[in-house]
Amino acid sequence: MGADVVSRKSVFAKLGKEPQGHVVAEPQSTESSQGDASLQRANRLRMRPILGSPELIPDSSATPVGALGQSLGEFTAKAKRADEIERKLAEGHAVVELDPSLIDPSFIPDRMPSTSEAHAKLVSAIREHGQQVPILVRPHPEVPGRYQVAYGHRRLRALAELGRPVRAVVRSLADEELVIAQGQENNERQDLSFIEKARFARKLEERFRRDTIMTAMSVHKSDLSNMLSVVTRIPEDIINAIGAAPSTGRRGWIELADQFAKRDLSDTVRRTVNSAHVQALDSDKRFKQVLALVRPKAERIRAETWTSASGAKFAKIVQDSEKLAVTIDRRAAPKFAEFLLERLRDMYQEFEASQTDKP
Repeated sequence: MGADVVSRKSVFAKLGKEPQGHVVAEPQSTESSQGDASLQRANRLRMRPILGSPELIPDSSATPVGALGQSLGEFTAKAKRADEIERKLAEGHAVVELDPSLIDPSFIPDRMPSTSEAHAKLVSAIREHGQQVPILVRPHPEVPGRYQVAYGHRRLRALAELGRPVRAVVRSLADEELVIAQGQENNERQDLSFIEKARFARKLEERFRRDTIMTAMSVHKSDLSNMLSVVTRIPEDIINAIGAAPSTGRRGWIELADQFAKRDLSDTVRRTVNSAHVQALDSDKRFKQVLALVRPKAERIRAETWTSASGAKFAKIVQDSEKLAVTIDRRAAPKFAEFLLERLRDMYQEFEASQTDKP
């Protein structure tokens, strides 16, 4: 117990002597450093926040850059930058070892339960190679002696299962700073699915302004609106039953949300998605099952062709429950086409007159 007390004292002593400097994500050339100031501000917001540095506080004049529409190449570059920044953080700030049992999750969850296979792979990697990157925690704002995760939940869970201490950077972070760090770290890694991001955004909306959410998640206003629209229209228990659906993007979820907006599908979908057969599928397949269930069934279209006494095709009729289309081939029956065109209006007027005469 004495060693634990000494460890905590050293942690908080280091908190009082935090380095003033911060890590810069990527060096710029002389030419780029002389570019447009607004672009530099936008680029700054795309970096992972440096744990308590000024870049954690959003610049009100900067515009967050949406991540949803970026290329796969940029996703890869951002993931590499995330690793680089975390390693620089480990080099530039004190890393301590903490008992996993003293660490609580973030007050706003950002992930849905991972698959047992993904968790097993992470546990195996840490068992073989150790914890390569520290997690970020803050002293718990309500419980002395405990900590709260900003990011690194999966690593924490794996290390707790292995019975190993957790390597962590401990920093004093306000609630807003914590969620910005949490959101931007996830955005850099691009391993949260669309629906996980949407749920995270909804949770943030309960406590923070939208400009804070946009900064934390590095998304445009329209992207954020799409996310919130999806989780508002689809019942939460149905989203939970479907799961993270890592390969299902924005379009699929918006299509599903649109179907829920058109008619009440909750009971029908619940019965399907909670069935043993569907729950046995992986998350993306569960989503496909639900989407196939709610998509309007394509109506059968009836078509027929009219032929003359000589066998020449001169008209095509296509009809469904909403429309009737008659197409005349002018090359095969030019005179009939003219006859029909001249008589069509008179025929309709004749029809209307016949209807008014009926009781």
